[in-house]
Amino acid sequence: MAEPAWLLAKRSATAALLSITLTDIVGNIARTHGDSMQPTLQPGEKNLLGFLKGDIVFFEKISAAAYKYHRGDVVVLRSPSDPNQWMIKRLIAMQGDWINVPGSYEILQIPKGRCWVEGDGGNISLDSRTFGALPLGLVQGRVTHKIWPPHRFGRVERVFPKGRVMLDDEV
Repeated sequence: MAEPAWLLAKRSATAALLSITLTDIVGNIARTHGDSMQPTLQPGEKNLLGFLKGDIVFFEKISAAAYKYHRGDVVVLRSPSDPNQWMIKRLIAMQGDWINVPGSYEILQIPKGRCWVEGDGGNISLDSRTFGALPLGLVQGRVTHKIWPPHRFGRVERVFPKGRVMLDDEV
């Protein structure tokens, strides 16, 4: 009787360790909240009955280790004001790029080791327009797919805003 229980315990522990390793290194899923990424991502509700409303996304973490992101990627990052809060935003500019700050006549260069992120929802987003250029170390992964609801399943496209960013190699 003890032998099957021991076998089940070993298999469960192995499965748990493998799952933790995969979610730490390869990728994870996240549920979207708030309107800042509309229309790309639809927000879910914060109550138990609405937990399956809104988009659930898969984000890969492999690119985070080498900061292999591209302008236009949708990324998951830690909030610069609250490290326990996660944010999903679009990567607009990378270090060295020059950006025309929305709603102003200001043009600034993104410092080394930093990036500029914005929500697709415009002025309703808490993003680099509020925080300024963010450290690349806050970016935890790149959103690649919407996995729920089934009718919205598919890749999350890379969209680069035209006319707002002058790349470092164009200067």
